[in-house]
Amino acid sequence: MTNHDRLLRFSLIFATLLASAALWWPAPAQAARIKEVAQVQGVRANQLVGYGLVVGLDGTGDQTTGAPFAAQSLLAMLQQMGVTVPPGTNMQLKNLATVMVTAQLPAFAQPGQTIDVNVSSLANAKSLRGGTLIATPLKGVDGQVYAIAQGNVVIAGAGAAAAGSKVTINHLSAGRIPDGASVERAVASALNEGDSIELNLNSNDFALAREVVRAINGKMGPNVAQALDGRAIRVRMPAESNARVAFMADIENIDIAKAVPSAKVVINARTGSIVMNQAVTLASCAVAHGNLSVTISATPAVSQPGPLSKGDTVVTEKADITISQAAGSLIQLAAGVKLADVVKALNSLGATPQDLLAILQAMKAAGALNAELEVI
Repeated sequence: MTNHDRLLRFSLIFATLLASAALWWPAPAQAARIKEVAQVQGVRANQLVGYGLVVGLDGTGDQTTGAPFAAQSLLAMLQQMGVTVPPGTNMQLKNLATVMVTAQLPAFAQPGQTIDVNVSSLANAKSLRGGTLIATPLKGVDGQVYAIAQGNVVIAGAGAAAAGSKVTINHLSAGRIPDGASVERAVASALNEGDSIELNLNSNDFALAREVVRAINGKMGPNVAQALDGRAIRVRMPAESNARVAFMADIENIDIAKAVPSAKVVINARTGSIVMNQAVTLASCAVAHGNLSVTISATPAVSQPGPLSKGDTVVTEKADITISQAAGSLIQLAAGVKLADVVKALNSLGATPQDLLAILQAMKAAGALNAELEVI
């Protein structure tokens, strides 16, 4: 055997060993940054809401009969502008709509900056297309005004109606105003208050909290971070306020070894969708699932009166009810150790997502599904 043949044979053996090692070698832990698994307590967006009027509609606004507060709102706005409407005036407000305006005030937003707002019809307006929102104060839960919204409403839908027929594409009674609100008041931040801040993990995980503490102390120095429980971590901040931004930037970008999440299956009972993570495993089990169908059919029948009976012809319905149940064969499912094996085993049943809802719950009750079930 030549040296070339020996080298080729050694290469083939080495490649085979590498391929086989990939089957049993443990998968490395997922890497993540701290900013992806935790957030600073108090650094969040705040919800804003306001009541306003949209004008300039093409006859698609609120109908006075169904929304009496539309006229009251218009009268109040006109009085603020010095316009007095005689009592008893019949106001037709087809070009005006009452709306609720909502927005999110981002963390650290400062006066003068702009944010997007959502505008939604409050009464019976048919469409907000072409309308303009009049200056509307946006308040927080404390009742303080944090932004003022005004601008042209952008509607993503379209519609037409003629001769009793109506066609609508998307939603016409809600829209958006990009950069439609100006921030008037800033929310105080806890970043520059006290000698420490608190990091809150996105999920309750003691192992992850320990890894975050180890990573911070290893990068920023001993005793900088301390885990309070499975979700909260206290971090000691620098005394200089101007150094805290750089300090937090360094902490957020520290890499940690993220452990494999706990096995979970999320079931949406309304849509029939099922989502499971990679930690879900399936023990050996047998499943039998049959479909029960009930069919009701109605056939029109005519009842004719007898000759000279002076009766009336009556149309009746004859109902036939049929109940059928398909045979459910017993299928043996082998134990699966990977997500692909679990999906393959469930697909072998030929069940619909709605059927899988009942099958997964039965598997969990029988102890064959090694995962936590969450129904939303």
